Amino acid sequence: MSEGMGAIRSWADAGLNFLYPEACQLCGEERATPGEGFVCRRCWLQVRFIRPPFCDRCGLPFEGDLTTKFECSNCREMELSFVSARSAVVARGVVLEVIHRYKYQEAHWFEPFLADLLAREAGPELRAGNWDCIVPVPLHPLKQRERGFNQAERLARALSAATNLPCQPNLLRRIQPTLTQTRLTRTERAANVRRAFAVLPGLRLRGERIVLVDDVFTTGATTSAGAVALLAAGAGAVCVWTVARGL
Repeated sequence: MSEGMGAIRSWADAGLNFLYPEACQLCGEERATPGEGFVCRRCWLQVRFIRPPFCDRCGLPFEGDLTTKFECSNCREMELSFVSARSAVVARGVVLEVIHRYKYQEAHWFEPFLADLLAREAGPELRAGNWDCIVPVPLHPLKQRERGFNQAERLARALSAATNLPCQPNLLRRIQPTLTQTRLTRTERAANVRRAFAVLPGLRLRGERIVLVDDVFTTGATTSAGAVALLAAGAGAVCVWTVARGL
């Protein structure tokens, strides 16, 4: 980090310290710093990282012992267009609360916590792989104006900094407004986003291997639809990384 950037970060941290005491913004009992996303060690230890065994395609964790690769029923029943999807942690408890507050309540101080979870797990895998760039799942312009930011883009930029893979936030666009996926069935989710994405007009990719980044993975409908648009434009392969995995 340059001296100038270091000074800016120090001033930013000082501003956060003025607005928010160095206390965990979840439990309010333990000390937590801006660099930790105001999440204390005790709350951090409640996070469940995803470890094998898990679905070879979508990364859904499986309870038990498996010695061979397997695909879950969700992947067998859906036509997923990415080669693999992986998530850092399970979307429950502390993680689910942080993501909800980060996205919907403008709790931007949680961003370092979420970015760290993603970089811890995705960073080593991506640095060891042969990937060309990182693309965040875009929001529709109306939704982005309403929310004020795209959480996937912010997380993708943090992962880019951790891996030195370039972030291309304008490569993929969401061209149709869609319903919130939360209350939809698996079939409805797929239909809702089927034609929601497109690359920049006239853009032709040349076999690039792309990492598609989002905050939460549930059925894979959204990221698969994004992958379809990238592959149609000439991408060689698309993998998916998210912070959290819904169960």
